[in-house]
Amino acid sequence: MEKSVASNKAGIFNDLFMVFGVFAILIMILIPLPAFLIDIVVSLNFTISVLILLVTMNTKDAVQFNVFPTFLLIITLFRLALGILITRSLMLTASAGSIVSTFGQFVVGGNYVVGIMIFMVLVIIQFVVITGGAQRVAEVAARFTLDAMPGKQMAIDADLNAGLIDEETAKRKRLDIAKEADFYGSMDGATKFIRGDSIASIIIILVNIFGGFVIGVVQLGMPLIQALQVYTLLTVGAGIVLQVPALLISSAAGIIVTKASSEVSLAADIRDQMFSQQKVMYIASALSVLAMLIPSMPKLPFLASAVFFWYLGNSFKKIAKEEEHKKPADSPALGKGDAGKEAAPEKIVPKVDVDLLELEIGYGVIPLVDPKQGGTLLENITSMRKKLASELGIIIPPIRIRDNISLKPNHYVVKIKGAEMASGEVMNDRLLAMDPGGVTDRISGFETVEPAFGLNAIWIVSADKERAQVSGYTVVDAATVIITHITEIIRKHAAELLGRQEVKILIDNIKEKYPAVIEELIPTLLTIGEVQKVLGQLLNERIPVRNLVTILEILADNARISKNVDNLTSNCRQGLARQITKQYQTPKGIIVAITLDPSLEQKIADSIQYTEQGSFTSLSPMSIQQVFQGLSVEMEKVVNMGYQPIVLCSTSVRPHFRKMTVRTFPNLVVLAYNEILAEVEIQAIGLVRLINEDKEV
Repeated sequence: MEKSVASNKAGIFNDLFMVFGVFAILIMILIPLPAFLIDIVVSLNFTISVLILLVTMNTKDAVQFNVFPTFLLIITLFRLALGILITRSLMLTASAGSIVSTFGQFVVGGNYVVGIMIFMVLVIIQFVVITGGAQRVAEVAARFTLDAMPGKQMAIDADLNAGLIDEETAKRKRLDIAKEADFYGSMDGATKFIRGDSIASIIIILVNIFGGFVIGVVQLGMPLIQALQVYTLLTVGAGIVLQVPALLISSAAGIIVTKASSEVSLAADIRDQMFSQQKVMYIASALSVLAMLIPSMPKLPFLASAVFFWYLGNSFKKIAKEEEHKKPADSPALGKGDAGKEAAPEKIVPKVDVDLLELEIGYGVIPLVDPKQGGTLLENITSMRKKLASELGIIIPPIRIRDNISLKPNHYVVKIKGAEMASGEVMNDRLLAMDPGGVTDRISGFETVEPAFGLNAIWIVSADKERAQVSGYTVVDAATVIITHITEIIRKHAAELLGRQEVKILIDNIKEKYPAVIEELIPTLLTIGEVQKVLGQLLNERIPVRNLVTILEILADNARISKNVDNLTSNCRQGLARQITKQYQTPKGIIVAITLDPSLEQKIADSIQYTEQGSFTSLSPMSIQQVFQGLSVEMEKVVNMGYQPIVLCSTSVRPHFRKMTVRTFPNLVVLAYNEILAEVEIQAIGLVRLINEDKEV
């Protein structure tokens, strides 16, 4: 509460200060001020100009001083108001304060001709050299910054989708890019203020000289020479008083638009980039010594230069030696000889890293990735990763997108751990119309097969979208086709994406809220690797591990009895009965399934062999073939009825039956009776039995 009050007070003070500043500028323009107040305003002008120059020299990035263009307008208005104030005082009282008189007498030696020359030199330096250069640099910087904005934003989106930065960092970087573009765009216009100020200074001094001469001779009756000397000296002093701060601010504008972004100040950059090479310092010192040998050349100035540069070189040599002594303690030293010529391991390791998920695209698919061309694939990938992470309960790794010129233009390839898992072809200028069955009107287009589910589909033009939807087609764009395909691949191979490191991250997250579960289980009962195997097996069987706390508690309860992965997985499946039941219930709330003949279950149970490498069934090939034939018939019947094929069997048989059938029937769901809630109705619509059992070998 106190901080909020203090913040409000500070905000009110800042607003009042700005109002007072603008009001003071109006007073300077409209109301004559006494000489001592003019001196205060002149000194304030000098101080603010020096302050601006120092701030720009110590600014690491132009965005840090993005108020500069606006402040430049205010300080230019302030200086013009000061010029009006001094001009009025000169015309009315033949005086403009002590500072103006001092500049007129001391700085130019009381010689108004010298004063005019100095003033003109200052104006030329500012108008022709500094202001012109700063204006050109600001124009080029503004144009290139605006042209580079889309590319920078694409890079941020790519880093975000790749998981290199988080959403908050991406927002901050986008804001920095916008601020940078606004700054250089504003500076392009703000440099016009400096140019106009230089022109106004020339006009003001001419008006002051001519007006002062007329007033001195006509109104005050001064002799011509006296009037010219008095008013010209004061005018030149006033011109220098105004022009020196203007020169400082012009220099500040030039510095801030020419300085590249850096992590250090301008002085540190100049020191590191210009004076840090001791060999160059020694050469400069030697050249100064050679210059002393030229006949009639003064020796002392070049001797001073030689000593100065030799001192700089010697100083940096000592600093380099000190850093070399510290190097072994700070970083690993490289070997000598041939080993020293080899690339450091840190530079080699990234080259051999394999991305967990990778999408390679042909050049024709690039527009789907490029937001500048209307591509939405990056945005869709981010949403897909979040959705799958919530659905499966695991960390979905970043998807590295690469363009591959060896691919056909419209092709893409999805890889997991460097191995190709699937590929497809899209047409980014068309829509994919899929036939789910019952289409009433055929649409013309390029016939294809939807890559994720193998549905018959047609690539149609956008104009036919409404007609296709009315006819019963499901219509999606090319980006959605790729996203759907990647989603199904991730669901199918989720276990391969869940390594020990990912499991450790999940466990560390659980440990913050449920430390007792983790402390009891890991590493006392199970290692992270053993937990990872159980979670991987659940994912292989299409069981999400989102309810990780329950899974870990079940493992803690049963790991003392057996550490067999199949047994632990079965225990977890039983503990997740409510989740499994919900996952496979029909809309009517029942489970429609195929059951196994009791004699078949018994035969499978009797054939189970246990070894150190795991368990397996020793059914004869003929028996397995008969099981597959019967299962295939029943599955076809279930699919024709519109249900998902599910086989129900006993707990002891379930894992072995699934291992036996998973290669031939990858989409078959195998459940145990105790994995379904007791209150849920089970409707058996098929039975698998051995055919011709009497002929079995």
